[in-house]
Amino acid sequence: MDTVLPPSKDPASPRAVVDDIDLAEQLVTRAASLASELRRQGLTSERKTSNADLVSAADRAAEDLVRGTLARERVGDGLLGEEGTSSDSRNGRLWIVDPVDGTFNFLSGLASWCSAVALQVDDELVIGAVHRPELGETWLADARGTRVNGKRVAPLADRPLADSSVATYVNPADMVDPTVVAVMTGMLDSAATVRISGSGTCDLADVAAGRIGLWVQWDCDDWDWMPGRALVEGAGGRTEVIEHLGRRWHLAGSARAVGEASEVLRTVTGPWIQP
Repeated sequence: MDTVLPPSKDPASPRAVVDDIDLAEQLVTRAASLASELRRQGLTSERKTSNADLVSAADRAAEDLVRGTLARERVGDGLLGEEGTSSDSRNGRLWIVDPVDGTFNFLSGLASWCSAVALQVDDELVIGAVHRPELGETWLADARGTRVNGKRVAPLADRPLADSSVATYVNPADMVDPTVVAVMTGMLDSAATVRISGSGTCDLADVAAGRIGLWVQWDCDDWDWMPGRALVEGAGGRTEVIEHLGRRWHLAGSARAVGEASEVLRTVTGPWIQP
């Protein structure tokens, strides 16, 4: 049986319409709560693409919760989930879901993990929602801007790259990829310091909060990009996806930091460029 959120209640109808942003908030908080409860009960994990890329029963159960709820509350909406859930949209609306971003951290008892969703309407990003249970933070972004625990975040300060920390995620295989090494060497040489948390969406929330100056990642999946991208843009930040050196580079931060990082990225060339 699917785990779903309880129906919305209204004396005038069996189920009232829940605003998309309210539904997104419920999805991420309930998904994270379910994952946490399952972890307390004990979990095993499976390897996906590497020893660091894991999936657990909590990931799958949390995604099932989201899928079941959307199937009831948003009939006709599409869904793209990290753990394999996929359904086509019949109305131009697509929910993008990462039920547990930072699974290795989650299973290890580290704080940097979250549940995240985004909503695209006719290919336009309109909502991002992220819940970080270990910090007690619920992030929401829509046309009204970005809020954390109901409070509007301050607009991002337009710091230069030289004064900014840069967050990214590095797999062991990336360390022997000459393209990645060349770009990141140039990027980090231009920045103040580097931070690697193991959760891209948590990093993007930290960018929106002004805790991290720039986020950069290559060949990023939508579920690791869209929810956090919405938070950064809602805080007045800049995001870009640049195709260069045979990869798609995702950048998010203040306008100045992203602009300077883009210039650094485009100056990197080499014989490893794929035809």
